[in-house]
Amino acid sequence: RGIGAASAIRLAREGANVVILDVLAKEGTETIELIRKEGGEAEFVKGDVRNTADVQKAVDLAVAKFGEINGALNAAGVMSATAPDAPFDYQKQKSLFPSPIAEASDEYFDTLMDINATGVFKSMRAELRPMLKQGKGGSIVNICSIAGLTGLAGNSAYVASKHACSGLTRNGAIDYAPYGIRINSVNMAATETAMTAMATEFVKAANKENAGSDVVNMGRIKTLSLLAFADSNKRQATVWEQAAVICFLLSDEASNLTGGLYATDGGWAAY
Repeated sequence: RGIGAASAIRLAREGANVVILDVLAKEGTETIELIRKEGGEAEFVKGDVRNTADVQKAVDLAVAKFGEINGALNAAGVMSATAPDAPFDYQKQKSLFPSPIAEASDEYFDTLMDINATGVFKSMRAELRPMLKQGKGGSIVNICSIAGLTGLAGNSAYVASKHACSGLTRNGAIDYAPYGIRINSVNMAATETAMTAMATEFVKAANKENAGSDVVNMGRIKTLSLLAFADSNKRQATVWEQAAVICFLLSDEASNLTGGLYATDGGWAAY
């Protein structure tokens, strides 16, 4: 769903054959059906990026079905340790939501590192092996967020995991440039997705609970990108705006770009 779905749909419209791996079977299947309805080729694999076998299954299917793998988008990511389709319940899920270091639970920190960092590693590893065997180069794009470029108040595990994502992007670019494989990341600020909607609900609930506290809320220092601040409706980015950059980086038109952490953030990291 979200940026991953928009990118898959746009890629299919541009002529790509698509394989989607996701834990959300309903949303994944719906995206596949839409692509096929528009005349595209697409397959869905239900799986979890934390599971090496699941990731390998998706890559193996891509090679078996379409002959080779030329590009990959690693879009799985979470801000909380709640299930991606779980109803919001602040009091019951509090230990799973974004937290500063001293208040962070093991489950919150470990889950985000497992999905956002280790999941990207496992995905890249599985994607790179057939690309190397094919000997034709390739392109990988990771979604690393502004949290992979700067700090983000109250989001200790998210920032740590997304900085790891940025590190994997840069190191992968160094190691695989000799093979013609380009690796970049997109690092967006608030974008209209289910994850951002959840974050908004969490912030409202946390602010309500902490009302009257004399401790400065550092998260209020900066909440908007340059473009959101300048917009009368304070709009977020759309998934299609993010997909446009992702598809460009995956394409041959970006043949001179690798190792880049692209701030697709409306100017958030610039000020």
